[in-house]
Amino acid sequence: MKTLTTTLFLLLFTAATLSAQTEEPLGDRMKEKLKSEEFNVTILLQTFGNITFTDREFNDSNGFELDANRIGVRGVLDGKLSYTLQLELADAPSILDARMGYAFSDKFQIIAGSYKPRLSADLDPDPGITDFIDRARPVGAMMNNREIGLTLLGENKGFNYAFGMYNGNRLQNESDGRLLYTGRLSYTFGSDDNSLELGLNGAINQTENERVAKSGLTSTGDRTIFGFYAEFDKAPLFGTFEYLQSDFDALELQAEETISGFYGTLGTNITERDQILARWDHLEYNLTDRNSDLLILAWKRKITSLFSIHVNGLALLGSEEFNGENQYGIKTNFQLQF
Repeated sequence: MKTLTTTLFLLLFTAATLSAQTEEPLGDRMKEKLKSEEFNVTILLQTFGNITFTDREFNDSNGFELDANRIGVRGVLDGKLSYTLQLELADAPSILDARMGYAFSDKFQIIAGSYKPRLSADLDPDPGITDFIDRARPVGAMMNNREIGLTLLGENKGFNYAFGMYNGNRLQNESDGRLLYTGRLSYTFGSDDNSLELGLNGAINQTENERVAKSGLTSTGDRTIFGFYAEFDKAPLFGTFEYLQSDFDALELQAEETISGFYGTLGTNITERDQILARWDHLEYNLTDRNSDLLILAWKRKITSLFSIHVNGLALLGSEEFNGENQYGIKTNFQLQF
Protein backbone atom coordinates (compact mmCIF):
# COMPACT_ATOMS: atom_id res chain seq x y z
CA MET A 1 0.00 0.00 0.00
CA LYS A 2 2.93 2.36 0.69
CA THR A 3 4.11 1.99 -2.91
CA LEU A 4 0.63 2.64 -4.27
CA THR A 5 0.13 5.64 -1.99
CA THR A 6 3.49 7.15 -2.93
CA THR A 7 2.86 6.64 -6.65
CA LEU A 8 -0.58 8.24 -6.53
CA PHE A 9 0.63 11.23 -4.55
CA LEU A 10 3.50 11.77 -7.00
CA LEU A 11 1.05 11.72 -9.89
CA LEU A 12 -1.29 14.12 -8.10
CA PHE A 13 1.57 16.44 -7.13
CA THR A 14 2.74 16.53 -10.75
CA ALA A 15 -0.78 17.32 -11.94
CA ALA A 16 -1.22 20.01 -9.29
CA THR A 17 1.96 21.79 -10.34
CA LEU A 18 1.11 21.75 -14.04
CA SER A 19 -0.01 25.12 -15.33
CA ALA A 20 -3.28 25.19 -17.20
CA GLN A 21 -2.87 25.13 -20.94
CA THR A 22 -4.55 28.09 -22.62
CA GLU A 23 -3.68 27.00 -26.15
CA GLU A 24 -4.70 23.54 -27.37
CA PRO A 25 -4.29 23.43 -31.16
CA LEU A 26 -4.77 19.66 -31.45
CA GLY A 27 -7.84 19.66 -29.22
CA ASP A 28 -9.32 22.58 -31.13
CA ARG A 29 -8.80 20.80 -34.47
CA MET A 30 -10.46 17.64 -33.14
CA LYS A 31 -13.47 19.65 -31.99
CA GLU A 32 -13.75 21.36 -35.37
CA LYS A 33 -13.80 18.02 -37.19
CA LEU A 34 -15.83 15.87 -34.77
CA LYS A 35 -18.23 18.21 -33.02
CA SER A 36 -21.19 19.95 -34.58
CA GLU A 37 -24.86 20.31 -33.76
CA GLU A 38 -25.79 17.53 -36.18
CA PHE A 39 -22.96 15.08 -35.39
CA ASN A 40 -21.11 15.21 -32.07
CA VAL A 41 -18.60 12.51 -31.13
CA THR A 42 -18.17 11.97 -27.37
CA ILE A 43 -15.37 10.09 -25.58
CA LEU A 44 -14.97 9.47 -21.85
CA LEU A 45 -11.98 7.61 -20.35
CA GLN A 46 -11.68 7.15 -16.57
CA THR A 47 -9.06 5.30 -14.50
CA PHE A 48 -9.52 5.12 -10.74
CA GLY A 49 -6.81 4.72 -8.14
CA ASN A 50 -8.03 3.56 -4.71
CA ILE A 51 -6.25 3.74 -1.34
CA THR A 52 -7.75 2.19 1.81
CA PHE A 53 -6.27 3.03 5.20
CA THR A 54 -8.46 0.62 7.20
CA ASP A 55 -10.39 -2.51 6.11
CA ARG A 56 -9.25 -3.76 2.69
CA GLU A 57 -12.87 -4.35 1.65
CA PHE A 58 -13.61 -0.62 1.90
CA ASN A 59 -13.24 1.64 -1.14
CA ASP A 60 -12.75 -1.30 -3.53
CA SER A 61 -9.49 -2.23 -1.75
CA ASN A 62 -6.09 -0.89 -2.87
CA GLY A 63 -5.34 -0.69 -6.57
CA PHE A 64 -6.58 0.59 -9.89
CA GLU A 65 -9.74 0.06 -11.91
CA LEU A 66 -11.31 1.12 -15.16
CA ASP A 67 -14.64 2.84 -14.69
CA ALA A 68 -16.59 4.66 -17.39
CA ASN A 69 -14.80 4.18 -20.71
CA ARG A 70 -17.30 5.25 -23.32
CA ILE A 71 -17.66 6.41 -26.88
CA GLY A 72 -20.77 7.80 -28.46
CA VAL A 73 -22.41 10.06 -31.01
CA ARG A 74 -25.28 12.45 -30.59
CA GLY A 75 -26.85 15.34 -32.40
CA VAL A 76 -29.86 17.44 -33.28
CA LEU A 77 -31.26 17.39 -36.81
CA ASP A 78 -33.25 20.31 -38.20
CA GLY A 79 -33.49 21.76 -34.72
CA LYS A 80 -36.10 19.23 -33.59
CA LEU A 81 -35.05 15.59 -33.99
CA SER A 82 -32.36 14.47 -31.50
CA TYR A 83 -30.48 11.19 -31.20
CA THR A 84 -27.89 9.61 -28.87
CA LEU A 85 -25.95 6.36 -29.14
CA GLN A 86 -23.38 5.57 -26.43
CA LEU A 87 -21.35 2.40 -25.84
CA GLU A 88 -19.62 1.27 -22.64
CA LEU A 89 -16.27 -0.41 -23.39
CA ALA A 90 -14.81 -1.09 -19.92
CA ASP A 91 -15.86 -4.75 -19.92
CA ALA A 92 -17.69 -6.42 -22.81
CA PRO A 93 -18.97 -3.70 -25.17
CA SER A 94 -22.58 -2.85 -24.35
CA ILE A 95 -25.16 -0.23 -25.26
CA LEU A 96 -25.85 2.32 -22.53
CA ASP A 97 -27.85 4.96 -24.37
CA ALA A 98 -29.81 4.42 -27.55
CA ARG A 99 -32.48 7.06 -27.73
CA MET A 100 -34.23 9.44 -30.08
CA GLY A 101 -36.40 12.43 -29.39
CA TYR A 102 -38.53 15.08 -31.01
CA ALA A 103 -39.00 18.62 -29.71
CA PHE A 104 -42.36 20.05 -30.68
CA SER A 105 -41.31 23.14 -28.70
CA ASP A 106 -39.44 23.98 -25.48
CA LYS A 107 -42.72 23.29 -23.68
CA PHE A 108 -43.17 19.75 -25.00
CA GLN A 109 -40.67 17.08 -26.05
CA ILE A 110 -40.79 13.31 -26.29
CA ILE A 111 -37.87 10.89 -26.06
CA ALA A 112 -37.81 7.09 -26.37
CA GLY A 113 -35.20 4.36 -26.03
CA SER A 114 -32.68 3.47 -23.31
CA TYR A 115 -31.38 6.29 -21.12
CA LYS A 116 -31.30 7.61 -17.55
CA PRO A 117 -34.81 8.14 -16.16
CA ARG A 118 -35.56 11.76 -15.22
CA LEU A 119 -35.91 11.21 -11.49
CA SER A 120 -33.05 12.09 -9.10
CA ALA A 121 -31.08 15.31 -9.54
CA ASP A 122 -27.90 13.31 -8.87
CA LEU A 123 -28.54 11.17 -11.96
CA ASP A 124 -28.74 14.18 -14.31
CA PRO A 125 -25.04 14.86 -15.06
CA ASP A 126 -22.96 12.37 -17.01
CA PRO A 127 -20.10 10.73 -15.04
CA GLY A 128 -17.55 13.08 -16.52
CA ILE A 129 -19.03 16.15 -14.81
CA THR A 130 -20.42 14.81 -11.54
CA ASP A 131 -19.48 16.69 -8.37
CA PHE A 132 -17.86 13.56 -6.91
CA ILE A 133 -16.29 10.44 -8.39
CA ASP A 134 -19.21 8.24 -7.26
CA ARG A 135 -22.85 9.22 -7.23
CA ALA A 136 -24.66 9.56 -3.91
CA ARG A 137 -25.29 6.23 -2.16
CA PRO A 138 -29.08 6.75 -1.69
CA VAL A 139 -29.41 7.09 -5.46
CA GLY A 140 -27.41 3.91 -6.07
CA ALA A 141 -29.41 1.99 -3.48
CA MET A 142 -32.84 2.90 -4.89
CA MET A 143 -32.54 3.71 -8.61
CA ASN A 144 -31.24 2.08 -11.77
CA ASN A 145 -28.92 4.14 -13.95
CA ARG A 146 -30.68 3.16 -17.17
CA GLU A 147 -34.17 2.11 -18.22
CA ILE A 148 -35.92 1.44 -21.53
CA GLY A 149 -39.05 3.47 -22.10
CA LEU A 150 -40.68 6.76 -23.03
CA THR A 151 -40.55 10.23 -21.45
CA LEU A 152 -42.57 13.41 -21.96
CA LEU A 153 -40.81 16.56 -20.79
CA GLY A 154 -40.66 20.30 -21.18
CA GLU A 155 -40.21 23.68 -19.55
CA ASN A 156 -42.26 26.85 -19.33
CA LYS A 157 -41.54 30.06 -17.42
CA GLY A 158 -39.28 28.43 -14.84
CA PHE A 159 -41.30 25.22 -14.50
CA ASN A 160 -39.76 21.92 -15.64
CA TYR A 161 -41.59 18.60 -15.85
CA ALA A 162 -40.76 15.04 -16.88
CA PHE A 163 -43.16 12.09 -16.84
CA GLY A 164 -42.04 8.67 -18.01
CA MET A 165 -42.94 5.02 -18.25
CA TYR A 166 -40.35 2.25 -18.56
CA ASN A 167 -39.99 -1.51 -18.41
CA GLY A 168 -38.61 -1.15 -14.90
CA ASN A 169 -35.92 -3.85 -15.21
CA ARG A 170 -32.83 -1.92 -16.30
CA LEU A 171 -31.78 -2.56 -19.92
CA GLN A 172 -33.54 -5.89 -20.36
CA ASN A 173 -35.80 -5.94 -23.40
CA GLU A 174 -38.23 -8.34 -21.74
CA SER A 175 -41.11 -6.90 -19.71
CA ASP A 176 -43.68 -8.64 -17.52
CA GLY A 177 -46.26 -6.02 -18.52
CA ARG A 178 -45.96 -4.27 -15.17
CA LEU A 179 -44.23 -0.93 -15.76
CA LEU A 180 -42.23 1.72 -13.94
CA TYR A 181 -43.94 5.13 -13.88
CA THR A 182 -41.93 8.24 -12.92
CA GLY A 183 -42.66 11.91 -12.43
CA ARG A 184 -40.59 14.98 -11.67
CA LEU A 185 -41.62 18.61 -11.30
CA SER A 186 -39.37 21.57 -10.47
CA TYR A 187 -39.29 25.34 -10.49
CA THR A 188 -36.20 27.53 -10.96
CA PHE A 189 -35.86 30.98 -9.42
CA GLY A 190 -33.35 33.35 -11.03
CA SER A 191 -30.86 32.32 -13.70
CA ASP A 192 -27.19 31.72 -14.52
CA ASP A 193 -24.92 32.32 -11.50
CA ASN A 194 -27.77 33.29 -9.17
CA SER A 195 -30.38 30.53 -9.21
CA LEU A 196 -32.35 28.20 -6.95
CA GLU A 197 -34.17 25.10 -8.22
CA LEU A 198 -36.70 23.27 -6.05
CA GLY A 199 -38.04 19.91 -7.18
CA LEU A 200 -40.19 16.91 -6.31
CA ASN A 201 -39.88 13.42 -7.77
CA GLY A 202 -41.72 10.16 -7.38
CA ALA A 203 -42.13 6.74 -8.97
CA ILE A 204 -43.92 3.43 -8.69
CA ASN A 205 -42.41 0.27 -10.13
CA GLN A 206 -45.00 -2.48 -10.55
CA THR A 207 -42.43 -4.95 -11.90
CA GLU A 208 -42.35 -8.17 -9.88
CA ASN A 209 -39.09 -9.70 -8.62
CA GLU A 210 -37.20 -6.52 -9.43
CA ARG A 211 -33.63 -6.24 -8.18
CA VAL A 212 -33.65 -3.02 -6.18
CA ALA A 213 -30.65 -1.19 -7.65
CA LYS A 214 -27.52 -1.86 -5.54
CA SER A 215 -29.37 -2.66 -2.30
CA GLY A 216 -29.00 -6.44 -2.65
CA LEU A 217 -32.76 -6.83 -2.13
CA THR A 218 -35.61 -7.91 -4.41
CA SER A 219 -39.00 -6.20 -4.65
CA THR A 220 -42.10 -8.38 -5.03
CA GLY A 221 -43.81 -5.52 -6.87
CA ASP A 222 -45.36 -2.05 -6.48
CA ARG A 223 -42.19 -0.44 -5.13
CA THR A 224 -42.53 3.30 -4.53
CA ILE A 225 -39.94 6.09 -4.57
CA PHE A 226 -40.44 9.60 -3.24
CA GLY A 227 -38.01 12.49 -3.00
CA PHE A 228 -37.36 16.20 -3.09
CA TYR A 229 -34.30 18.32 -3.83
CA ALA A 230 -32.90 21.84 -3.91
CA GLU A 231 -30.02 23.08 -6.06
CA PHE A 232 -28.51 26.54 -5.79
CA ASP A 233 -25.81 28.45 -7.61
CA LYS A 234 -24.77 31.80 -6.21
CA ALA A 235 -21.18 32.65 -7.07
CA PRO A 236 -18.78 31.68 -5.67
CA LEU A 237 -20.78 28.88 -4.00
CA PHE A 238 -23.01 26.10 -5.36
CA GLY A 239 -24.71 23.14 -3.73
CA THR A 240 -27.42 20.47 -3.69
CA PHE A 241 -29.58 18.76 -1.09
CA GLU A 242 -31.75 15.75 -1.93
CA TYR A 243 -33.84 13.36 0.16
CA LEU A 244 -35.02 9.98 -1.19
CA GLN A 245 -37.15 7.14 0.20
CA SER A 246 -38.25 3.81 -1.25
CA ASP A 247 -40.83 1.40 0.23
CA PHE A 248 -41.35 -2.17 -0.96
CA ASP A 249 -41.97 -5.75 0.12
CA ALA A 250 -38.56 -7.41 0.17
CA LEU A 251 -38.54 -11.01 -1.01
CA GLU A 252 -35.50 -11.88 1.11
CA LEU A 253 -37.00 -10.43 4.30
CA GLN A 254 -40.63 -11.46 3.77
CA ALA A 255 -41.54 -8.02 5.11
CA GLU A 256 -41.84 -4.41 4.00
CA GLU A 257 -38.50 -2.63 3.89
CA THR A 258 -37.89 1.11 3.73
CA ILE A 259 -34.65 2.52 2.33
CA SER A 260 -34.10 6.22 2.92
CA GLY A 261 -31.29 8.68 2.77
CA PHE A 262 -30.09 12.12 1.83
CA TYR A 263 -27.00 13.93 0.66
CA GLY A 264 -25.88 17.52 0.94
CA THR A 265 -23.19 19.06 -1.25
CA LEU A 266 -21.41 22.41 -0.97
CA GLY A 267 -18.73 23.55 -3.39
CA THR A 268 -16.82 26.55 -4.68
CA ASN A 269 -14.63 27.43 -7.65
CA ILE A 270 -11.32 28.55 -6.14
CA THR A 271 -9.82 29.25 -9.58
CA GLU A 272 -11.01 28.94 -13.17
CA ARG A 273 -9.60 25.38 -13.19
CA ASP A 274 -10.04 24.22 -9.57
CA GLN A 275 -13.02 23.24 -7.44
CA ILE A 276 -13.27 22.25 -3.77
CA LEU A 277 -16.37 20.35 -2.63
CA ALA A 278 -17.71 18.63 0.50
CA ARG A 279 -20.56 16.14 0.87
CA TRP A 280 -22.49 14.49 3.70
CA ASP A 281 -24.15 11.27 2.47
CA HIS A 282 -26.53 9.39 4.81
CA LEU A 283 -28.11 5.99 4.02
CA GLU A 284 -30.32 3.77 6.16
CA TYR A 285 -32.37 0.59 5.93
CA ASN A 286 -35.32 0.23 8.30
CA LEU A 287 -35.17 -3.56 8.89
CA THR A 288 -31.64 -4.66 8.13
CA ASP A 289 -30.05 -1.87 10.22
CA ARG A 290 -27.46 -1.00 7.58
CA ASN A 291 -27.17 2.65 8.54
CA SER A 292 -24.09 4.79 7.92
CA ASP A 293 -22.77 8.23 7.04
CA LEU A 294 -20.19 8.96 4.36
CA LEU A 295 -18.24 12.23 4.46
CA ILE A 296 -16.35 13.29 1.34
CA LEU A 297 -13.91 16.12 0.73
CA ALA A 298 -13.08 16.57 -2.95
CA TRP A 299 -10.71 18.49 -5.20
CA LYS A 300 -11.14 18.71 -8.98
CA ARG A 301 -8.54 20.22 -11.31
CA LYS A 302 -8.94 20.78 -15.04
CA ILE A 303 -5.49 20.48 -16.62
CA THR A 304 -6.74 21.11 -20.15
CA SER A 305 -10.18 21.29 -21.73
CA LEU A 306 -9.94 17.49 -22.20
CA PHE A 307 -7.94 16.17 -19.24
CA SER A 308 -8.74 16.51 -15.52
CA ILE A 309 -8.00 14.87 -12.17
CA HIS A 310 -10.40 14.31 -9.28
CA VAL A 311 -9.45 13.42 -5.70
CA ASN A 312 -11.99 12.32 -3.05
CA GLY A 313 -11.10 11.83 0.60
CA LEU A 314 -13.56 9.37 2.18
CA ALA A 315 -14.69 8.74 5.78
CA LEU A 316 -17.39 6.09 6.31
CA LEU A 317 -18.83 6.38 9.81
CA GLY A 318 -20.76 3.79 11.81
CA SER A 319 -21.35 1.24 9.05
CA GLU A 320 -22.67 -2.13 10.25
CA GLU A 321 -20.91 -3.68 7.26
CA PHE A 322 -17.64 -3.06 9.12
CA ASN A 323 -19.05 -3.75 12.62
CA GLY A 324 -19.50 -0.06 13.29
CA GLU A 325 -15.81 0.74 12.81
CA ASN A 326 -15.02 3.92 10.90
CA GLN A 327 -13.34 3.50 7.53
CA TYR A 328 -11.03 5.90 5.68
CA GLY A 329 -9.67 6.05 2.16
CA ILE A 330 -8.84 8.08 -0.93
CA LYS A 331 -10.27 7.65 -4.42
CA THR A 332 -8.68 9.33 -7.45
CA ASN A 333 -9.90 9.69 -11.01
CA PHE A 334 -7.68 10.42 -14.01
CA GLN A 335 -10.06 11.47 -16.76
CA LEU A 336 -10.19 12.42 -20.42
CA GLN A 337 -13.49 13.75 -21.72
CA PHE A 338 -14.05 14.89 -25.28
